[in-house]
Amino acid sequence: MSFATNPGTNPAERESRFPQAYAVLRQAIAERAFPGCAFGVLAEGAVQAEDALGRFTYDDDAPLVTPETLYDVASLTKVVCTTAAAMLLWQRGLLYLEMPLGDLLPGFVVGRDAAQGARRVTLRHLLAHSSGLPGYVPMFPTATTPFALLRDCLRLPIEAEPGTRAEYSDPGFILLGKAIEVILGEPLAAWVGREIFQPLGMMASRFCPPAHLRAAIPPTEEDELFRQRRIQGEVQDEHAFLLKGAGGHAGLFSNVPDLLRFSHAMLNPAGSGLFDAATVEHFAQRQPPEGSSRALGWDTPSAESSSGQYFSSKSIGHLGYSGCSLWIDRRAELAVVLLTNRTWPHRKSQAIRKIRPAFHDAIRTAL
Repeated sequence: MSFATNPGTNPAERESRFPQAYAVLRQAIAERAFPGCAFGVLAEGAVQAEDALGRFTYDDDAPLVTPETLYDVASLTKVVCTTAAAMLLWQRGLLYLEMPLGDLLPGFVVGRDAAQGARRVTLRHLLAHSSGLPGYVPMFPTATTPFALLRDCLRLPIEAEPGTRAEYSDPGFILLGKAIEVILGEPLAAWVGREIFQPLGMMASRFCPPAHLRAAIPPTEEDELFRQRRIQGEVQDEHAFLLKGAGGHAGLFSNVPDLLRFSHAMLNPAGSGLFDAATVEHFAQRQPPEGSSRALGWDTPSAESSSGQYFSSKSIGHLGYSGCSLWIDRRAELAVVLLTNRTWPHRKSQAIRKIRPAFHDAIRTAL
């Protein structure tokens, strides 16, 4: 799949098209919200911007970020990999959204009281973050193997009747990834690489970057809690690390050009040769309970959204804990990618919460 590029040939020309967006990002770097970033804008079927600012770290001699720089995109894995796989399997008649999770992962229901609701949790609930599972539970201090982590996920309590509470759940997507692997009969990462990345030309995107690529990836953290080392070129998320670097919730490394290719497939499904328009539309619809902004796998704009003020109600997107985001406005035929390592050198800063909407507003205003 190919699409037009028109980002400008020199730095001054590129910046002149989106001056306020550049100003937002330069100020963010100056205020140490993150040491560097890569970003891209796709509109009207063409790449309107593809650029980068800053460095891998705050050191003066750290490598400069480029648009091709590979980032740990954290929970963008949930949409670019796990949700995308669910979309294709649903489109091919191989995944039934109302299928109970327990039918695919019997350990989720064995030994539980029927009143707990585990038997009523479906794949739809997991995609919509309405399964009743908790949002985040740190299992890595005691679960030291993939088997132990999966066992602990299977045993998590159902805190609400499925479908009645929306709570963004990492364990839910860990289990969804494993359930999809049962359908596939192979690891999710391998299948996504073959069935999604290769057809879309996403040649840089991968799980578990090899050792020779790690120095070319911005570090995410000086980990003093779990691994006791700098995390660079390996997944930051502890649970994805325990899953050998590839979970349904996290583990993907990608860059701006690849994520714009993926966005183009969402905006132009007929031309992608991959997704049907009806599939994209189905997965983009908000799901119960009332008041939730969650679609199937995707998020949609809500009050004080990271997408800013101007993305339409037909938009879908997602955030990554490491400081990445992807927002796609299907009405405006627009996609915006922002990749950062805002967790460097530690996770405390939340400055990106103000930067994301300001950046997206600046892009929309310029367009």
